[in-house]
Amino acid sequence: MHFLSGTLVHDLVQAYGLWVVFVLITIESMGVPVPGETALVSASLYAGSTHGIEIASIIAVAALAAVIGDNIGYLIGRTIGFNLLVRHGRHVRLHEARLKVGQYLFLLHGGKIVFFGRFVAFLRAFAALLAGANQMEWRRFMVMNTLGGVCWASVFGLGAYTFGQSITRLAAPVGLSLLVAGLVLAVIGVMFFRHHEKQLELRAEMAFPGPLALKVRPSTQASRPTV
Repeated sequence: MHFLSGTLVHDLVQAYGLWVVFVLITIESMGVPVPGETALVSASLYAGSTHGIEIASIIAVAALAAVIGDNIGYLIGRTIGFNLLVRHGRHVRLHEARLKVGQYLFLLHGGKIVFFGRFVAFLRAFAALLAGANQMEWRRFMVMNTLGGVCWASVFGLGAYTFGQSITRLAAPVGLSLLVAGLVLAVIGVMFFRHHEKQLELRAEMAFPGPLALKVRPSTQASRPTV
């Protein structure tokens, strides 16, 4: 659920232009449920009807905001999120073996989750956090994150700019279909995990042997010089 209505976002875009697009998409990509995609579509509709903003600028700003926001979300997930899971995950049945399975699955499929998650409403806000919390390798995350951000901004920006209001009527059912498909895949994934949990835990242990260590700041890791 978003905190801002589509009408309010449309008014803000008309008043403040690309700044609203940049801020909302960045915040959404960090994991806060605000209507970043609505801002992109509203700005593109405004550009198509008034030509007051260049569509290339909208796409560039939206893609940049998506990449920046996702990287912040990734960093939060990799440090704070990971430490919380290691310390307190057992209270929600996420013991160490299951945490390693999450890392193992992101090792295999993290790129697809990050890329396609950009197009799914709920996953768009949390894919970067999940990637970070599951210790996805940053370079791989950055590549797929950038590709996803550019493709998403181009598809929705050019779509709204070219087809106008008709794209907004199409976007809602398509977005809902993607969300339903994502939920169905999540249910299938849970069922598959429960049936193959022990096997996945063994594979994850082979990929990540030893105990999971908390992420510590470099300054606290360095030993003090001997006087």
